[in-house]
Amino acid sequence: MTLRQLSTLYLMAASGFVIAIGFSHHPDWRHNAETAASYVRLHGGETAVAVNDRVIRPSAAFIGRASVSLYESARKQWAPAPVRVAATRPAPQRVAVKTKPVPHVVPPQAIAQATPPKPIEQMAGNAPPPTERYVPHLVRITPALRPAIVPESPVQVAGEAPQQEKQAKLTLAPEATAPRESAPANPSTLSPPPSVPPSSGEVARVEQRLRDGLTREMLENFGLFLYVSKAAAGPWAQHMYVFQKQANGDLALLHSWPVSTGREKVEFNASGLKLPSFTPAGYYQLDPKRFYPHYRSVQWDQPMPYAMFFNWVDHGNETGLAIHGAAGEDVGLLGTRASAGCIRLAPENARVLFSLIRENYKGLVPKFAYDKRTATMMNNGMLLHDVDGRVQLANGYKVLVFIENYGGENVVAALF
Repeated sequence: MTLRQLSTLYLMAASGFVIAIGFSHHPDWRHNAETAASYVRLHGGETAVAVNDRVIRPSAAFIGRASVSLYESARKQWAPAPVRVAATRPAPQRVAVKTKPVPHVVPPQAIAQATPPKPIEQMAGNAPPPTERYVPHLVRITPALRPAIVPESPVQVAGEAPQQEKQAKLTLAPEATAPRESAPANPSTLSPPPSVPPSSGEVARVEQRLRDGLTREMLENFGLFLYVSKAAAGPWAQHMYVFQKQANGDLALLHSWPVSTGREKVEFNASGLKLPSFTPAGYYQLDPKRFYPHYRSVQWDQPMPYAMFFNWVDHGNETGLAIHGAAGEDVGLLGTRASAGCIRLAPENARVLFSLIRENYKGLVPKFAYDKRTATMMNNGMLLHDVDGRVQLANGYKVLVFIENYGGENVVAALF
């Protein structure tokens, strides 16, 4: 019975270590845990009561009973047996040899010079007995302790920074500093680049491009359209155009803002995890349950003010892609590919869009089709229909985000 209980406790501890190692090596697992944590924050009260009633209390009771039973069994089985001390033979006594003392007379002056003065403690009567001496313990420095005690010269491996430099800067990978390569010369510049109002001809071309990518059902069921160009170059590159549908079906331009989309590469975050920084093109809705005025990215440890997350599931995972405001020196990078995959706006523009959507566009919206084979929500514009061919609707925001890797055409250059 005791071995079975020990095995149970060992398996519980080993499972905890395996889960911790899995989280550190698999970003998908960690992302799932973050998604679960977000759900717990939204339903904290109910979750806490359920966990307390169904997990914590039963586990605590089981561990208490198992610990008491294990302790009693171990005490009975492994109690130390009485030790019998065998009688020992007395050590042989040394026979004192009588010697005849030799008289020796020492002058009083020599005695005074040879006798050292008594310490203050001994004079006060508090001196320790002559036999009590402090003997320092000798510590042998093993190879495992040597780096923490004896400084060694750093050994540089090919492709790595010296050990002392990595400890000083806490740099886990060279790619961790890649997002700041395009930072402006003056890091204190926090204002976004000046936005030039688009001409009427450019607005007409963007509107026609947007209409060409929308179906009749999309135009009928959505009221606000966000066209985002994630291209690296072109007159429309790294811009968001906000169109509002009018009563007669026309699209009117409300805002034209510079943005920053993903850096479009795989890199390391501050914790050393290898993560993608792509902004996928396609059609997306906004998740009404994930609108946060104040939010901070867990994976990239960066602020995300006025975060509006996409309602998109990719391979069974609720993604962290969102539209949000830039912060710090990232504001000066607007108009370039500089984000970890989200769509960044100037903080003031993000606040305006956040309020506009929450206050004016709640309602029933179409559901996107779902691929059960890959557990992924379709982002190619395919909507979900019932058996009668009607679009299935759900509560949300009547806002459609259309992201495209197209920077527009330079009309002046095309004439020559």
